[in-house]
Amino acid sequence: MRLELTEYQGEYQRRGVTEIEEEVEEKNRQAGRSLFLVRIATATNTTLFLDSPQSWRKRFDLRQLEKIVVSDAKQLLRLPATDGDEEVLEVASSPLPDGMLLQVGKSTKERENLLERFRETFVGVMLPVLILSVAGGTLLTLQALRPLRGLIHTLDTIITTGALTTRASVPDTRDELAELTRLFNAMLERINLLISGMQSTLDNVAHDLRTPMTRLRGMAEIALQTETPETVLREALATCIEESDRILAMLNTLMDISEAEHGAMRLERELLNAQELITQAVEIYRDVAEDKVIQLSTSVPPELFFPADRNRMLQVMTNLLDNAIKYTPSGGQVTITVTQNPHQVVLTVTDTGVGIPSEDLPHIWDRLYRGDKSRSQRGLGLGLSLVKAIVQAHNGSVTVHGMSGNGAVFTLALPLLPLPRA
Repeated sequence: MRLELTEYQGEYQRRGVTEIEEEVEEKNRQAGRSLFLVRIATATNTTLFLDSPQSWRKRFDLRQLEKIVVSDAKQLLRLPATDGDEEVLEVASSPLPDGMLLQVGKSTKERENLLERFRETFVGVMLPVLILSVAGGTLLTLQALRPLRGLIHTLDTIITTGALTTRASVPDTRDELAELTRLFNAMLERINLLISGMQSTLDNVAHDLRTPMTRLRGMAEIALQTETPETVLREALATCIEESDRILAMLNTLMDISEAEHGAMRLERELLNAQELITQAVEIYRDVAEDKVIQLSTSVPPELFFPADRNRMLQVMTNLLDNAIKYTPSGGQVTITVTQNPHQVVLTVTDTGVGIPSEDLPHIWDRLYRGDKSRSQRGLGLGLSLVKAIVQAHNGSVTVHGMSGNGAVFTLALPLLPLPRA
């Protein structure tokens, strides 16, 4: 309607009302019918020219246009249908330069019919699409959530039965849910291993504590017997103290390992002279080695320094020396060498002892683990566990190589890191 108004305004400026009448007749002839209401009124709103479809003249009271005063050119007049239908005649107005009024109108029926066809098309097309989308989305959601339901079922089974060996089925996909299921099964496997390790540790602790506790009770019973000689009483008390020290040593070592593994071990780092450290450790075990006719030899650069906790590193070296001497027969040899590369200091303890069976190698770092050849030797089964925990607390690593009957080689690698500032 606004476009028609603009066009007719140009026609009016050229030839007045006659030009508009001719233009309207030409458009009606080309279209075969009137498409718009076109009205020209005087300054007093008296109709000079009016053209509209015949049906509109019956359905709308066009005389009302002479009664409506147009105060705003942007105002859109709305004439309702006289028969009570929802159809409305919308009329746009524009004042002409000489004070006359030009109006163009259009019924809303065609627009409503067009919108109705759009609504029917939307319902006919979009409703099935919507139904298919909901159905497809539901199927895809159920398919996507199947691994989660499997995880929930597995968790419920574990909580109900306590069976940590239960595993969730992994879908044959490479999406995030499949990766989550694989990680979930790996977590269960790790938890199962940890619990098995804890149970094994508790069994070993119970086994190793039974012997000293039995001896303590036996000695106490002897001491409580009447008319027990004083020498027997002293021997009983000495045995009780010895077994008590053994129990305390086991518990303290377990605590040290736990602190080191959880990062709670306090390390007093300082620059250690490797030669002084090795010499101190060798001196502690020199007499033991001489009693077994075992040769102790060292190869350490005199000016090699590295940052570490002196007492903890002495524990590491003495445990390795004790282990090497314990399993090296008379006439054997234990050698300690220290080397340095740009990033690490490497300490190696080599012995010519009984070696380590291949089946024991994966377990020698476990707490309280003692291989078959170790059962005949007195010990707690915690020395190597403590060595590994302390070395890892220093951000280092420890490895072992050796075969049964060919001795063993323990290698420690410690980083040459700068000391932390106080």
